[in-house]
Amino acid sequence: MKKSDVLVIGSNMIDLMTYIKRMPVAGETVEADEFSMGFGGKGANQAVAAARLGSQVSLISMVGEDSFGEQQLANFKAANIDVTGVGIGRKNSGAAPIFVDPSADNRILIVKGANSELTPAVLDTHLDLIQNTKLIVLQQEIPLETNYHAIDLANQYGVPILLNPAPANRHLDMEHVRRVDFFSPNETELATLTGLPTTSMDEISRAAQRLVDMGVKNVLVTIGSRGVLWVSASTSQLIDAVKVDAVDTTGAGDSFIGSFSHYFAQGETIPQALRHANEYAAITVTRRGTQKSYPTAKEVAKMYQPS
Repeated sequence: MKKSDVLVIGSNMIDLMTYIKRMPVAGETVEADEFSMGFGGKGANQAVAAARLGSQVSLISMVGEDSFGEQQLANFKAANIDVTGVGIGRKNSGAAPIFVDPSADNRILIVKGANSELTPAVLDTHLDLIQNTKLIVLQQEIPLETNYHAIDLANQYGVPILLNPAPANRHLDMEHVRRVDFFSPNETELATLTGLPTTSMDEISRAAQRLVDMGVKNVLVTIGSRGVLWVSASTSQLIDAVKVDAVDTTGAGDSFIGSFSHYFAQGETIPQALRHANEYAAITVTRRGTQKSYPTAKEVAKMYQPS
């Protein structure tokens, strides 16, 4: 079979977006400014971002046998994502109520639904996809055991792995984390995983170094408007973010992971891929929505001079 550039193993959700002035307190009803539905889920978001940039992307995921599942499959196909690894589960499709405040910050709930049925046994039915890719991308909206099995298989076949530990789980098995090539938390997830404070850049750097000291190869800490910190045994570099006026940060981290995966799979060095991923994510936060905010390669080219 033809080799993909990026294989994403992960979740998909229907995003239920509500734009609010403030969150209501218990027992209170508050009128919201706007509501919209869109496609989301960390795995799906990352797959779509890479595909929009032109990568050949395959996805292993689970949808429900419902209208949301049908819409998800149609969305993947429209994005030119290979869906041979997308199965239909017994539970409803995953959903994510999202609340966005005037400062563009978001609060997200997730209902995993069929995503919880993406088990290690499912991966064993798609070994051809796992063997024939340049990079495997994982997150944590699916069972941890599935991610561990994916890491085992990727190591067996010599395929590089990126693990985005979101949402964070403090019980994450570090033995498996040591065997991924890229480990990319945000600063909040980094604090949960290390038990260290991550308020200042010095604290973030120390926490990332703690992971490297534990054997993690490359730690990529996304820090919102401050950029991304890359720490390994031989380097510690802050790649500054592009300064923009954000209107909605929902899905920005996923756009970063997906675009970094694309650029790395296309042969860019780690610093080049990080810089270009920062540029990509900067565009997404100037638009509302999740996947619908993700630009194509042509749109990115219009925004930035080639470098």
